[in-house]
Amino acid sequence: MQGTIINKYTDRTWYFIIAALSFVVVVAVAFLIYRSQDISVSHPGIYILPKLNAFLNGSVTLLLITGYIFIRNKNRIAHRFCMITAFIFSSCFLVSYILYHFNAVETHFGSTDATIRAIYFFILITHITLATIIVPMTLLTLYRIWRNEIPKHRKIAKWTLPIWLYVSITGVVVYLMISPYYPV
Repeated sequence: MQGTIINKYTDRTWYFIIAALSFVVVVAVAFLIYRSQDISVSHPGIYILPKLNAFLNGSVTLLLITGYIFIRNKNRIAHRFCMITAFIFSSCFLVSYILYHFNAVETHFGSTDATIRAIYFFILITHITLATIIVPMTLLTLYRIWRNEIPKHRKIAKWTLPIWLYVSITGVVVYLMISPYYPV
């Protein structure tokens, strides 16, 4: 009985950590998006970061698909490697994204075609919305497997995977659509 109380306390503590970390990430990104920028000129070297971000997102996509194939073939070791690497790449993306948006002049989507603008903003808005949702989902999915709670891991992973895939794929698409409008 006492072990059950300790496990519940541990879960509650980790849920709080996951929620707090997710909140901090979302607030930091929102701050970067909605802050008034007083940057007049960006260092040209900063514009390598969007390319890096697209590379990281594309790599995450490939790792997620490969990891899914591995787990369907019951290769847990290769699956774990792919998923942990995808998480590390996504974390690197987040750091790079924050560095870029903290130091770069804001780039506006420049197409005047109404249909293309609508498509771009639909993709961008769904990407941003699901990116905020995927942070706690990914952390909870990793926590479940770390605790060796395989049925609970599978239950959340079946939702985490498609959302994470969508976010990583649309991250590349957003980059490809806005890259012609970067100042450098």
